[in-house]
Amino acid sequence: MLPALVRKTWRDDRRALIGWSVGVAAFTSIYTSFYSQFQDAAKLKQDALPEGMLDFLGIADMLSPAGYLQATVFSLIGPLLILMCAVTLTARTIARPEEDGGMELLLVNPLSRNAFALQRLTATGAAVTLVAAIPWILLSLIVPSIGMDISLSNVAAACVGLIALVWCFTGIAFLVGAASGRRTTVLAVTGAIAVATYMANAIGGMFAGVSWLTWLSPFHYFIGTDPLHTGWHPVELLVLLVTGVATAAAGVILFDQRDVGV
Repeated sequence: MLPALVRKTWRDDRRALIGWSVGVAAFTSIYTSFYSQFQDAAKLKQDALPEGMLDFLGIADMLSPAGYLQATVFSLIGPLLILMCAVTLTARTIARPEEDGGMELLLVNPLSRNAFALQRLTATGAAVTLVAAIPWILLSLIVPSIGMDISLSNVAAACVGLIALVWCFTGIAFLVGAASGRRTTVLAVTGAIAVATYMANAIGGMFAGVSWLTWLSPFHYFIGTDPLHTGWHPVELLVLLVTGVATAAAGVILFDQRDVGV
């Protein structure tokens, strides 16, 4: 039997979870299913945009199956949608009830603060993992059905990387929320980190003189290794996982030690 607080968190977030799941599923299905129809438009876009802009956006190759999936599902919009879902749901674990004055009702449960934080985090982590796994499930079905010439193992590597990226930013968002108790702070700080690290990965990949910037970006460990072409990179996946676990653990500790607004 799952803990009551985990079940309550899922029940409270069910509408948001359903909405994000439908949105991610629709986005993935539409872009992937119409791969052949989008090829003419992709060629026009690739011919029209400067090479530097294509590199910056991660869409330098939109004609091959791997390049097309990277440009549409894994480069910008796909990760952005799922990260928005993760940060929004994570902001509800600690920050929203504290900011809204409802923390007292949750803390009356016969749980230590550590157990409370861990159960809220577990519920949200499972929810965002489900949403992040939707592209993997759908691509495993759609890619072979429409004859895209790409290894399903490579697709799985990219999808697992996306899940690891989501875990990384979920941990960061949880840490910010546990430390601040403010939902707006979670959204602003985590969003700023996501934008800054995405830019660091893009700029570092374009200019040799600042290539070291890519190593500071979670997006490098997710997509910088080009898993759709090169397959699995366990070390990079481990970096994302460790970052997510470390920041989440720090959030639990901070929540246990600070004064909480009720």
